[in-house]
Amino acid sequence: MTDRAMKDSPQDQPVLLLDGVTRRFSQGSEQIDVLKGGQLAIYPGEIVALVGPSGSGKSTLLQIAGLLEPPTSGKVWVAGKDASRAKEGERTRLRRDHLGFVYQFHHLLPEFSALENVAMPRIIQGAKPSEALARAKDLLEQMGLGHRLDHRPARLSGGEQQRVAIARALANQPALLLADEPTGNLDPETGHKVFELLVQTARQYGLAALIATHNLDMAALMDRQVSLQDGHIVQL
Repeated sequence: MTDRAMKDSPQDQPVLLLDGVTRRFSQGSEQIDVLKGGQLAIYPGEIVALVGPSGSGKSTLLQIAGLLEPPTSGKVWVAGKDASRAKEGERTRLRRDHLGFVYQFHHLLPEFSALENVAMPRIIQGAKPSEALARAKDLLEQMGLGHRLDHRPARLSGGEQQRVAIARALANQPALLLADEPTGNLDPETGHKVFELLVQTARQYGLAALIATHNLDMAALMDRQVSLQDGHIVQL
């Protein structure tokens, strides 16, 4: 753990700290080491690009950072909590209260409107439906989708669907935003616009963010870049 990661001020505490994280998979009699350790600390307001080719382990690292799968060894700290030792109920609470996710595919619920899709996480968290819908409306308007509130995903373009997914990720006011190739299914022009909006929104809310991309031009928009090289986290 670095000296900076151990400072006392809350602003100096990392929102995400991966400490010596490894991930091994068994394939028959063969052991495959996807992650081989290293450290990554992301602080409030810091936007970090995770770059590397397909198959380098970016998605696995994001799954571990998002508490969706455990590491083989090492520790994962989220919002000051050692999630490595947490039971599943606590991990679920940490995901719900502190993490927002944006995936390559939007994963919107097709039977619900854009407004309802964005409000859903807030309602699940326990907010009153009226409060959840009001926040969802504000977020969608910030995404330039105030005229699409009642549209179901099938009536939205690919770029609009992904903007709804970004708004949904922000519904519960997360401390950390995790995004896995968030513009990978979009054409280059639309993808660049959506990516710029994602980074701009993360900065507006002062979020920590870890965004996986293979696009180096997009990675350059962020504060710093890290890469996975032979399973190791490398600062670029």
